[in-house]
Amino acid sequence: MRMLTRSHQGERACFALSTTGFDEAFGLVAASNWHKSTIGRLEIRILVVLRVTEIFRSIQGESTHAGRPCTFVRLTGCPMRCSQLVEVTGGEPLAQRQSLDLIRRLCDDNHEVLIETGGYVSTEEVDSRAKIILDVKCPASGEAERNHWPNLNRLRPDKDEVKFVIADAKDWEFAKRIIEDYQLESRAKAILISPAWDQIDLQELANWIVQSGLEVRMQLQLHKYIWGPDVHGV
Repeated sequence: MRMLTRSHQGERACFALSTTGFDEAFGLVAASNWHKSTIGRLEIRILVVLRVTEIFRSIQGESTHAGRPCTFVRLTGCPMRCSQLVEVTGGEPLAQRQSLDLIRRLCDDNHEVLIETGGYVSTEEVDSRAKIILDVKCPASGEAERNHWPNLNRLRPDKDEVKFVIADAKDWEFAKRIIEDYQLESRAKAILISPAWDQIDLQELANWIVQSGLEVRMQLQLHKYIWGPDVHGV
């Protein structure tokens, strides 16, 4: 039976998949001296009802929250290929319905909660106190046909952000069309244009953005520039 155990590296508390049994993993977690926060109190419950890859402290690398210290709860699984700031991510976090309860309880404990979702699972039932960062899949991802378009209509201009990862000119034209069709400049708090790592010239993308006249924000993945593109758990 695969369970989750904790490993430590610096200030980061990480849950990694292992082949240990339930009793051993549960005992390790139960005996640990974890902070008495919502994340700490929910830790055992998370192990039982959610498939978790890891929980760790790092720097938020993307969105308008880039640069802020953040606790990440990375859930396992995606059908597509403690501080006040907490991000629930994945994989696709909303693919597990139990994540909705986790989000609600984090909000109840007055955490500022970010949900980074791939955009093909409905956000309708997400606690309204959480902030959505919606990743609209572009053609180069191979998943553009799976976008759940009603999610764009639910974006709130005071809270939610929408992100496009751009790998080529076709992706950029797609993003511009979606921005116009769904009036995202007025519907979302921020429109994030993120270059696909090592796939597009940054100056070229910057020029496209400047020439478009759109109210968008070019964002670089800060964590990759700090730790490198292949470092896991940042």
